[in-house]
Amino acid sequence: MKILVAAGGTGGHIYPALALIDKFKAHDKNTQVIYVGTKNRMEKDIVPKLGIDFRSIEIYGLTKNIINDIKDVYLIIKDIKEMKKLMKEYKPDVVLAIGGYVTYPVIKAAHKLNIPIFMHEQNAIPGKVNKITEKKASLIGVSFEESKKYFKNKNVFYSGNPVAERALTIPKVTKSSIGFDDDKKLITIVAGSLGSSSLNAKIQEFLNQNKDYQILYITGAYVYDQIKDNKYPANVKVVPYFDNLPGILKSTDVLITRAGASTIAEVEALGIPSIFVPSPYVANNHQYYNAKNIKDLNAGEMIEEAEFTTELLNEKVDKLLSNPKSYVDNLVKLAVLNSSELIYQKIKEMLDNVK
Repeated sequence: MKILVAAGGTGGHIYPALALIDKFKAHDKNTQVIYVGTKNRMEKDIVPKLGIDFRSIEIYGLTKNIINDIKDVYLIIKDIKEMKKLMKEYKPDVVLAIGGYVTYPVIKAAHKLNIPIFMHEQNAIPGKVNKITEKKASLIGVSFEESKKYFKNKNVFYSGNPVAERALTIPKVTKSSIGFDDDKKLITIVAGSLGSSSLNAKIQEFLNQNKDYQILYITGAYVYDQIKDNKYPANVKVVPYFDNLPGILKSTDVLITRAGASTIAEVEALGIPSIFVPSPYVANNHQYYNAKNIKDLNAGEMIEEAEFTTELLNEKVDKLLSNPKSYVDNLVKLAVLNSSELIYQKIKEMLDNVK
C-alpha cells in the first residue's frame, strides 16, 4: 500500500502520524510512505532521521497581518499545485491528514484527485483546518468522544489517539535508574518540549518545599537555560528533557503537566493520576477543553494558570496521592488502547469499499 502522510508543527500532530506509519508497516512491511511537513517546524528534523521519505512545503498559519496573510495565500495556491503533481506521480492509495496547517493544501489536492482522505483530530475542540476541510474527508477519527458533535461529516468515529497504543510498548524506567528511591513517591512535572516560562515561574515555590516525595521537573530546553544554576532540595531533580517520557511515566505516582492531546492519551493509556495546567496561549484554548473533559469525568484534576498557587497545587497533589485508584479506574474507562489498529482497520475497510 502507498500512503501519503501530512502532519506538522507540534509533537501532538507528528507522533500520532508516526504511530500510524508504524502500524501500517507492521501489517505490511512493503508499505510505501511519503511524509509531507513544513520547512521550518520540528518534523523536518524528526522524520528524515527515521528513514522516512520527507517532503517539505512552505506554509504559515494565517495571522492578522495582511501582508503576511497575502503571502501565505499565494504559498497555499503554490503548495496545492505542488501536492497535485506529487500525488499524480506517487499515486497514493490514501492520504492521512493528522493535523497542522500543513494538511490544508494536501487535503485540497487529494480531494481534487479523488484520493481517499483520513483525517484525525487530536484535541477536544477541532482545529480550524479540520473544520474547514471536513467535508473533503472520507473518514474522520477523533481522540475525544465529545469531539464528534463538532463535525457534520457522517463518517466520524471515536478512534482515540494513536500515541496511546505506542506508549504501552515503551519499556518502564525505574526511579532508581535516575537516582531516586524506588520506595518513595515520584511527582513528575512536564512543561513541554520548549518549556513554559509562565508555568516555570509558578512552579519554583513548589520545588523548594521539603517534602517526603521526590520530584522530577522536565523543564524543556528553553526554560532549563534560565534555571539550570538554581539550587533545589535533594528530593528534586531538574532536567531539560527526557528521551523516554512514557517510560518514566510508568514509574510516576502523580503527573503535573500541560494538557496537550498526546499527553492526555498517554496518561489515559498508562493510568497516571494527573494535574493538568492547560496553556492559555494555544489556538481555541483547546488545552482547557482537553483538561476539562478529563476533570468532568473525574479522571484527573485541573488548575487554570490564572488560579495557580503552591497551596492549591499541594492540595491537588495530596488528593491524588491519597486516593489514586479512583482516578486510575476512570482513566482506564477512557483509554482506547488499540487506537492505531482501530484506525488502520477502518481505513482498510474504507479502501475496500472504494474498490
